[in-house]
Amino acid sequence: MIKRFTAAAALLGLAIVPFSYSVTALDEVTTGELPKLESTPLMQNEARLIVEMLETMHFESAEISNETFAELITHFMEALDYNKLYFLGEHEKSFKEKYGDALGFKLRYQGELEAAFDVYTLFRDRVISRVDWVLQQLEKDWSFDEDEYFIYDRSESPWPTSEAEADELWRLRIKYELLQEILNDKTQEEAKERITKRYKRVLRSLYESGSKDVQEIFLTSLTKMFDPHSSFLSSDTLEDFNISMRLKLIGIGAMLSEEDGYCVIRELVPGAPAIRSKKLKPNDRIVAVAQEGEEPVDIIGMGLRKIVDQIRGEKGSKVTLTIIPADATDDSVREDVVIVRDEVHINSSRATGKIFEVPDANGNVSPIGVIDIPTFYGGDEYVENGQRYTTSVTADVEELVLKMKAAGVQGIVLDLRRNGGGLLDEAIKMTGLFIRRGPVVQVREKSGYVVSHMDRDPKVAYSGPLAVLTSRYSASASEILAGALQNYGRSITIGNSSTHGKGTVQQVFSLDQYVLRKELANDRAGAAKLTIRKFYLPNGFSTQRKGVVPDIQLHSMEEVTAVGEADLPESLSWDYIKPVARFVEMTLKNSLLETLTMNSEQRAKTLEEFSFLQKRLDWFAEREERKQISLNLEQRKIMMEQDEAFLDAIKAEQRQLAEKNYNFTEVKLDSVVREEAQRKLEEEEFEAAQASAETPEAKSGDAEVADANTEAAASEEEEEEDLPEFDIQLRETLRIMTEAIEIAPNPVDWAQPALPIASKSRFERLLN
Repeated sequence: MIKRFTAAAALLGLAIVPFSYSVTALDEVTTGELPKLESTPLMQNEARLIVEMLETMHFESAEISNETFAELITHFMEALDYNKLYFLGEHEKSFKEKYGDALGFKLRYQGELEAAFDVYTLFRDRVISRVDWVLQQLEKDWSFDEDEYFIYDRSESPWPTSEAEADELWRLRIKYELLQEILNDKTQEEAKERITKRYKRVLRSLYESGSKDVQEIFLTSLTKMFDPHSSFLSSDTLEDFNISMRLKLIGIGAMLSEEDGYCVIRELVPGAPAIRSKKLKPNDRIVAVAQEGEEPVDIIGMGLRKIVDQIRGEKGSKVTLTIIPADATDDSVREDVVIVRDEVHINSSRATGKIFEVPDANGNVSPIGVIDIPTFYGGDEYVENGQRYTTSVTADVEELVLKMKAAGVQGIVLDLRRNGGGLLDEAIKMTGLFIRRGPVVQVREKSGYVVSHMDRDPKVAYSGPLAVLTSRYSASASEILAGALQNYGRSITIGNSSTHGKGTVQQVFSLDQYVLRKELANDRAGAAKLTIRKFYLPNGFSTQRKGVVPDIQLHSMEEVTAVGEADLPESLSWDYIKPVARFVEMTLKNSLLETLTMNSEQRAKTLEEFSFLQKRLDWFAEREERKQISLNLEQRKIMMEQDEAFLDAIKAEQRQLAEKNYNFTEVKLDSVVREEAQRKLEEEEFEAAQASAETPEAKSGDAEVADANTEAAASEEEEEEDLPEFDIQLRETLRIMTEAIEIAPNPVDWAQPALPIASKSRFERLLN
């Protein structure tokens, strides 16, 4: 055994009891040297720029004090070690003593990242040592007869005061992980093997994390001391962010995952270069990547982030993938596949539509459209088969609305329950689909200057009955849409007690424009995502912290699981401004809301689906309140049997309830219809190519494999269909809509101008 003292510990003069580690154990999972941590001129410039931007451009900009810079040490350590398991309390004290007073000067004027690298070096060394300690502990026989308990979440706990205390925390953690596997029908040896692989992956990730990764965590720790949504984006993270907003990337169009060190193709995007090659298929393993004119790079054991960087590239450029085919009889089989990179459009994250047949008390059926809007994406144009198309959430929703109107729907529901926001402009444009014209959102600069963003287009895509379904997960741009439509009395807002409450605006500032070109060289600069504005509804109310309060409240699991803006550290405060644009606020008539609310509450008391929901909520809430769990095998078996019995009963009840699901038909975007046709054509061509390439013997042998795969797929399909979806909140929303339409088919009759007393009462409600 070799004793190892960390370099960071020696520099700090800490009294650390060193871990020991086995060279053999580490050699099994690591190759080469750990990445060297050092700044480049670009990274130093980025660090200086982040400090400057926070102090001058952030909504609550102010000069960062030395005390705040000293606290950055703690925040960075917590970002690395959120469960307080690797560092000791003395490390925080020593790092603050060493760097606290000078950190502000070094960051602001020099962009010096020495403190970040020093803290991370100690963290990395302790993780390596701790993982080896864990692997040694796993060699022992473990008993689960004692009455011991494991604490799930230590994020609010202090760091251990000694190595002995840390060892005890880790002993309980390992015991918990082993017990989890044993309760999952694994032997103790099988459990040890699975956990060993898990910790070896932890080690491998350390060998893939370099200076830029440390810089990103460190500078983001600083930005989050201003508010929860500001961050520093490395060049890689910036690229991912842009893809998520535009639903487009340049690459091959393959969804990848990591499995036992291999990069595995999980799915091929229809119409993308990978599937067009007719040489790649799901479960193929990529083992090497070669750029055009260059030697292949072995990617076995490489992290997915780096693999993706190797595969993505300029449009029209070639990349060669060396794969182990999914149907290879031996892992030594290799095939080279050359692919020309192209634009890949991601349709799976676009808005979708359904028309439900909703029966009333008399058995009459009302067709109600539901549009699920997952995010506010958009702003992209592309050409397909010589025709120009626009990909934006507003364009997609408008297309779905027009198709639903043509199908004769009596009302439409916008489902924003899983919508965390996106592009502000798209929220404004989409609001314009449902109102004639007027202010949609007011944006206040840090100076106090307020700009009202208007819908000036009198065209209305849909003027019929409208509802907006929200949850605690509905945030940011989705709150603008929901709040604006509510302010106009244009929709019935239905959902949890409030939405998430994110009423701030972030802007991404690419740092390329601020750094010297010679510093870029062959690198790319990152970006600052800063909170620079707050937004307010047309009536002047902020959505910050308090969110949008629904007209009719429904309980759901999100009330238990979701975290609101007010729960996040350093979230900005709620406030109110006087509307700057002429605006007549409308509210839904009390008589309408009282009737709809009373009937909904009555159904909640009488319909079995609501008692089913309450049982689930109570059960889940009880488990959420648990702070620790037993490590006694027999006690856990009893708990597990009780939980399984409850869940089996819940599943059986859900199957029965799902028999009452409303019938529906899908409403698809034209581009999705084209994609499905393309997918079918490509599958047929691929199968034909496979069949023509096979020998009779191969066909015979493959038939058995195909039969086995068919059986496996059928079995998997049965499992998926075994628990059908039963959406209680959506069902009740559809019922509320049919009742509202029955009371007043014209939504103009739903609303009335907001009286001062009504505005005052809602203002006071928000203040409370």
